Amino acid sequence: MTGDTDHSVFDQLAGLLDYPMFIVTTRVDDELAGCLVGFATQVSLSPLRFLAGLSKNNHTFRVGVRATHLAVHVLPHDQLDTARLFGSETGDRVDKFEQCLWQSGPSGLPIISNSAAWFAGRIVDRFDLGDHVGFLLDPVAGQAPEQLPDLVMFSDVRELDPGHEA
Repeated sequence: MTGDTDHSVFDQLAGLLDYPMFIVTTRVDDELAGCLVGFATQVSLSPLRFLAGLSKNNHTFRVGVRATHLAVHVLPHDQLDTARLFGSETGDRVDKFEQCLWQSGPSGLPIISNSAAWFAGRIVDRFDLGDHVGFLLDPVAGQAPEQLPDLVMFSDVRELDPGHEA
């Protein structure tokens, strides 16, 4: 190889994978924020750690850099409209929380009521990942059922026009 990088194979592979989608929410004082996130995963067992990637262009990112905690939600497939709300609208123009059911959770975080499961995490560190920043979380509280229903997946939201470009 001559030093030029060809990402076409990786782009093709990544487009074929079907990851679960997450909604990440946060709060700083009275400012609530939340967005649909596709770049998120558990990254350690001991200590338990989860990494959520937020686009630098995103309203939730701008609130998240001032936050101490994030909440991470998985949605049942019947809540696809909630995923669309958090994935196609921007908090710069729309109060998403006026359009969904939520309650105040640990550290005052907005917890989406119709989630299949959620956890709150203390932000341990932040990492520049390119057009996203990775928020490393220490899970501190949450709620999960014995078994998850069908979840909102990437294939369900692939065609959304995002509130902000990545």
